[in-house]
Amino acid sequence: MTGNAPTTDIAITQQDLAAAFRRFIDAEYVISDAETQRVYECDGLAAYCEMPMLTVLPENTEQVQQVLQLCHQHNVPVVARGAGTGLCAGATPNQYGVLLSMAKFSEILEIDSAARLARLQPGVRNLAISEAAAEYGLYYAPDPSSQIACSIGGNVSENAGGVHCLKYGLTVHNVVQVKLLTVEGEALTLGNEGLDGYGADLLALIHGSEGLLGIITEITVRLLPTPECAQVILAGFASVKAAGDAVGEVIARGIIPGGMEMMDSFAIEAAEAFAQAGYPVAAEALLLCELDGSVEEVAEYVDSVTAIFNELGATSIRVSQSEAERLLLWKGRKSAFPAVGRLSPDYYCMDGTIPRGQLAHVLTEINRMSTEYGLRVANVFHAGDGNLHPLILFDSSIDGEFEKTEEFGGRILELCVAVGGNITGEHGVGLEKLRQMPAQFNDAEISQFHALKFAFDPKGTLNPGKGIPTLKRCQEYRTLKQNADAVQGGHKHA
Repeated sequence: MTGNAPTTDIAITQQDLAAAFRRFIDAEYVISDAETQRVYECDGLAAYCEMPMLTVLPENTEQVQQVLQLCHQHNVPVVARGAGTGLCAGATPNQYGVLLSMAKFSEILEIDSAARLARLQPGVRNLAISEAAAEYGLYYAPDPSSQIACSIGGNVSENAGGVHCLKYGLTVHNVVQVKLLTVEGEALTLGNEGLDGYGADLLALIHGSEGLLGIITEITVRLLPTPECAQVILAGFASVKAAGDAVGEVIARGIIPGGMEMMDSFAIEAAEAFAQAGYPVAAEALLLCELDGSVEEVAEYVDSVTAIFNELGATSIRVSQSEAERLLLWKGRKSAFPAVGRLSPDYYCMDGTIPRGQLAHVLTEINRMSTEYGLRVANVFHAGDGNLHPLILFDSSIDGEFEKTEEFGGRILELCVAVGGNITGEHGVGLEKLRQMPAQFNDAEISQFHALKFAFDPKGTLNPGKGIPTLKRCQEYRTLKQNADAVQGGHKHA
């Protein structure tokens, strides 16, 4: 499936553009044949595929500048790509454009242990930051489930989170400076290494911008001291509502866990079969609650949270007694996606956020829709901040089943908006959620998004067709929604 609109005003042929690139990039890294480019046709959401006109892998900032300048001169679209682990089709190539891979920008340039900062190229893997900082007693807090593979540049582009974002925040809360190139190749520095910035906060703006505003070439992140102690409480519950109530009660009593994750019964069974972490497979829901800090703090918090879980009817409670056990308990949660993948030919991972108080209602509705569509759903989510990741299981070899799955996923996102949430928590919009943007934003707001995009990219050649729907598409959506609501209303009164 493709969502890229054709571009008709390109002023150069593929052959001529490739020849121009090879004047300053090693010919081996200017890729034009279909077979070699096949690995770049999609990101982690493989349902959306497109072949690029050309793929280039520059080695330094000067080469990226020259790529951008040539493409801008000849109206050629440019789509930046990191590790390709994204889940919103944000790095899907444009068939008329250049796929700009930043994979060779993989150096950790500096770790300043005194200032607790790390200066990185965008292709550095998320986990590699903590591995390099460990010798200084430091680590990088945001930890997406794909942290072993995903790149920090992609993390900024999607404003990634992870299981510890409740206490330590998303990527935007842990980055102090970003260097990027504009569509014309001009170098910009956003933010600084001081405690305060100046002027408009463009650093926050670039987070979650999905390659629409510029190409990131360097990132400086904040490092944190490794906690003296960390323990995980694994608690089983007889219902999703009971687990949701427990999440709210922990936070209401002023305890902010390092991480607070929930899984439903289907996800528990899948994760346990895969990771063998000792999860309570008879439970309808489980919570993973990590508490970190000094030894004394953690002991006090463990006692408090254990008491809360018992008060609210936990059917089982287990507290990690070693670092190995703590990591094993997290392995089950972080393996949930591949674990579910063993149960079905395909799965579709959604990403929406809701107020914590709506957890039980939303999961009940998802289960109802699961029956309606005849598609199984495993629910895993960052319970502390209400970021849901329903995994819809389907078989793409069955005619029409992906379209049905896509419709089901769209209704989940619209439900999130209806209860006061958002259509994305950390995966981004890309191509995947363009249909749902009008459910959250009105025409005036979407016009403002277009104005912002135009300020950075007047020709619209950076990652075109992603992130922001056209107003025509919004109007079409609203007409369809009104008609659907009218039909539904008619059914109710029949």
